[in-house]
Amino acid sequence: MRQLYPAIRPYATHTLEVSGGHTLYVEECGIPEGIPVLFVHGGPGAGCSERDRRFFDPEKYRIILFDQRGAGRSKPHAGLIANTTADLIADMEMIRETLTVEKWLLFGGSWGSTLSLLYAQVHTARVLGLVLRGIFLCRKRDVDWFYQSGASRLFPDYWQDFRALIPEQEQGDMLRAYHRLLVGDNELTRMGAAKAWSLWEARCATLDPSAYVISHFGSPHIALAMARIEAHFFVHDAFIEEDQICREADKLAGLPITIVHGRYDVICPVDQAYALHRALPGSELDIIRDAGHASSEGGTMDVLIRTTDAMADQFAETL
Repeated sequence: MRQLYPAIRPYATHTLEVSGGHTLYVEECGIPEGIPVLFVHGGPGAGCSERDRRFFDPEKYRIILFDQRGAGRSKPHAGLIANTTADLIADMEMIRETLTVEKWLLFGGSWGSTLSLLYAQVHTARVLGLVLRGIFLCRKRDVDWFYQSGASRLFPDYWQDFRALIPEQEQGDMLRAYHRLLVGDNELTRMGAAKAWSLWEARCATLDPSAYVISHFGSPHIALAMARIEAHFFVHDAFIEEDQICREADKLAGLPITIVHGRYDVICPVDQAYALHRALPGSELDIIRDAGHASSEGGTMDVLIRTTDAMADQFAETL
């Protein structure tokens, strides 16, 4: 079973000023003359980590990572103003132009799969292919499953902790109730809500409990950005139309696309990956029988790395 490539450091880092007063953190790893690949992180708001550089052969890829608006090392931290899906797509295109990349492979998981698909539907000519994990279509029923009714029936003990912060009269719309707390003026209330929100997600992310995932999501810096930005996007329907991704899937015809999804993904149930696969004739779907949502689970990691290796060989023959 394949493991992550050895730890590497960036050979270049950039701060990129974009619209709305945001400044993005961007880094490049691997080799400058390699196949360009953009790592598109989840959340929205989760930011990138050192592990995210390691899904790619550093001797074959030019690995580009960036923290989306408000996330990770980008500023302002947890900022919501001028933070929409259209803004993020425009940021990705600005990064491509700034780094003089003609075409790149997109690698995204969870919200990263959402954003990668939406970018590719707008800028298809700039995309070599897509490697997607933990598909999130951002339909209303997908958000309701995790934040209102669905996952709560599988993890009632974790759900009870998540629900505890919300008055009973507001529990009929948990998303908007949390959003109210996360954008409020009380700093202690915001942080408490952010920790509860992120812990609920972390506890549900893996088939077997993962101390690493829980610790990572639970750190105050990540928790605040992820909870605030996720709630902001989800109360606004991710700033896209209902079922937009599958409805416009024909725009991606001909691109090599691999979809990797855990059979027991509770955050983003596997029916989303199946729906996307059916909307994308020619795509490959790998359902990992012993995995949940996280990219750190062994079976998922194995297939993702095998896929990036195979695509490196494929693109080396054509570029």
